Amino acid sequence: MDFPLTDLASAQRMFAALQAQAQARGVELRQPPPEPTTCCGRGCNGCVWEGYFAAAAYWRDEALLILDDAC
Repeated sequence: MDFPLTDLASAQRMFAALQAQAQARGVELRQPPPEPTTCCGRGCNGCVWEGYFAAAAYWRDEALLILDDAC
């Protein structure tokens, strides 16, 4: 699951998959980052979606570390 996140649907699938793994192992993960609500849709440099995907990747990396420790 170490691939760049570039769209909302893949981020949501990744969150769901890792949360399911955590639940199966009896591990609790923190909540994924909230989806942005302030995008203007103009493709700004530094768009809120860029920050969201960076936060999602950080969440993924942290979740994978927690799941590795739970094995």
